[in-house]
Amino acid sequence: MDSHQPNSLSALLVFKHSLNFELVRSLHAYRFEDGKEVEEEREFLFSEDGSYVEMAANPFLRLQKLCVSEVSAGCVIESWVCLFVFGPHNPPILDCIPPILMISCNPKLQSIPALANDLQIIFELGSRLENKEPSHVPSENNEPSHVASEEIHESNKDDQSKRTLFMFDLNCPPCPVATPETPENHHKEAPGIIMKKKRAASEDVAKIALEDLVKYFDVPMVEASRNLKIGLTVLKRKCREFGIPRWPHRKIKSLDGLIRDLQEEADRQQLENEAAAMAVLKRQRMLETEKECIEQRPFMEIEDETKRFRQDVFKRRHRARALKNRG
Repeated sequence: MDSHQPNSLSALLVFKHSLNFELVRSLHAYRFEDGKEVEEEREFLFSEDGSYVEMAANPFLRLQKLCVSEVSAGCVIESWVCLFVFGPHNPPILDCIPPILMISCNPKLQSIPALANDLQIIFELGSRLENKEPSHVPSENNEPSHVASEEIHESNKDDQSKRTLFMFDLNCPPCPVATPETPENHHKEAPGIIMKKKRAASEDVAKIALEDLVKYFDVPMVEASRNLKIGLTVLKRKCREFGIPRWPHRKIKSLDGLIRDLQEEADRQQLENEAAAMAVLKRQRMLETEKECIEQRPFMEIEDETKRFRQDVFKRRHRARALKNRG
């Protein structure tokens, strides 16, 4: 790209490798004054022990001919998981920027100015847009500011109905604990208004590691966010940061059920057929190993052999219930 020509950043995609978490790849789109647009692809090593380094990048993302409007955080392209998207249809929402891509949370970014400068431009643009939004009525589900403005306009337009605007904070735990109603609280809260909860501290959110999420893979995402004391939106953002496209609760629960069934079968076979019991225990150990792999790499899918075995178990249970109902 000719640095002497005035240009502006029009789009930025950031991907993280699903196997080697230290590899990060970015696709930058710059628009010149004459309307011409140029794409640049870069690859970086986000070393945990040392500084970040930019490396030579083969044009992998450019060859995919990606449409920015069709890419979202969490989508997977071969071995790369999207962390962040900025473009004409993806305005910079500060809450959606992963901490690893924020200079204030990750000072190591300063060692790779090719990425840090563009991220700083997006951050400053997001700050300006956020300051223009009405602070007393935040939009739901991180919708763009024009959606919240339209809702406020409709509220002012309908003077007869005088609708009450409820205040929500998406960074709050999804099921807050209700406090006992006292005369003091009764006077403080207006009827029909949900008081805005305190946001989780950015420092506490940034400290959440993959090991903290692994502890709650066996429970639904809502319950996990409650146990971690963060909002559901923040938990989803952390999942995107760690390359988790989908909360693995169902996979872990399914494997746990199969492991329990095999343990019961092994106990029964132990008294009747020792060779069969050993085969069942071998299958059980294979499932336990697969479960550990999914906990370490949540983006992994259940093995095809395990899916076939699970299907056989379901069929046997169905036949057993059918025979029992006939009897």
